[in-house]
Amino acid sequence: MIRSRIVGADSSGNQPGSNMSSSGPSRARPARPIRVAVAGLGAIGFEVARAIDAGALPGLELAAVAARDLDRARERCAELRTPPAVRPAGELPELAGVVVECAPAAAFPDIARPALEAGRTLVCVSAGALLDHPDYVDLAAERGGRILVPSGALLGLDAVQAAALGEVEEVRMITRKPPAGLDGVPWLLDQGIDVHAFREPTRVFDGTARDGARCFPANVNVAAALGLAGVGPDRTRLEVWVDPSITRNTHEISVEAGAARLSLRIENVPSRANPRTGRLVAPSVLATLRKLTSPLVVGT
Repeated sequence: MIRSRIVGADSSGNQPGSNMSSSGPSRARPARPIRVAVAGLGAIGFEVARAIDAGALPGLELAAVAARDLDRARERCAELRTPPAVRPAGELPELAGVVVECAPAAAFPDIARPALEAGRTLVCVSAGALLDHPDYVDLAAERGGRILVPSGALLGLDAVQAAALGEVEEVRMITRKPPAGLDGVPWLLDQGIDVHAFREPTRVFDGTARDGARCFPANVNVAAALGLAGVGPDRTRLEVWVDPSITRNTHEISVEAGAARLSLRIENVPSRANPRTGRLVAPSVLATLRKLTSPLVVGT
């Protein structure tokens, strides 16, 4: 079982939390906390690390963090209640049973592969990067690991998953962002597109979710998550618009399926630290982690 492997056994060989001993039933002992490591201490990662350290998720403890600049990471973690170990990403599986990936897409393999090779649970924020490594799903199955993709700044993935068990004709998402939310995207720069030059809403991309995730690796991980939840990234259509009239990152999802017609819309407040992502992403990661220990789980 995943839970048993993460938590580990005590010195007597019994799994923590067991209420059985060699002499028969006894008072249940509290399970040891699940040790969590966070890779990436940007706008999302540090908020997740800080919440775990503060005790916001009972049953979880912050064991380690990793970041591109280890010295800077140590400085940031010094303000936490119980500063965790600071290690290179490849060493995190030695210290924790759950590795939370909150790093730029380029760092994804250095975080994900060691975690999955060690049979750990990987909580993956860079869903777009996961599309380029489908073999990681097979690796997780082979080594007894798991990959959990939070909903992030999206909604309705539970309904999309349910609908995808039957016939689905179309899945489409339209993403609208203010210019700051798409500032500096390399693909747009290569196309000669200046997002600050638009005075009215303008579509800058129309294609598959897979292509969108590659063109906007730091901006539309939600499209990859939608593709993974539903009919796949190649059948999921994505439009990206620059809209100078809005201040929130907006996603509209439409699904035409045999079981239901879905029409979903969410307006996310951009993160103060990184306007390319929404404030809802870090809480979504925390909600995913909470399910590891919660006695009640709501939603698909």
